[in-house]
Amino acid sequence: MNHDHSQHDSGPKPFWRSRYSIGLIVFGAIAAYFLLSEHRAHFFGALPFLLLLACPLMHIFMHHGHGGQGHNHDGRQHPETSTPPQPPKIGE
Repeated sequence: MNHDHSQHDSGPKPFWRSRYSIGLIVFGAIAAYFLLSEHRAHFFGALPFLLLLACPLMHIFMHHGHGGQGHNHDGRQHPETSTPPQPPKIGE
């Protein structure tokens, strides 16, 4: 007996498409609901501090620390990351 297993051998599923991830998302949604409904005063009391904590985290992860966008510490761009000048368009 020969069986065609070509459809089933496509590789492992990504984590977010597995049964475990769906269970994790459902469990997290239930936990978030109960935390927010039972501890609303604590959550809203901590919200300003969470917003202040978001500032350095965004600086680290979005800018990759100091100098992460091709700039030196004095504000000038690195020569290898600067964009070359564009030639003028003809007819405009």
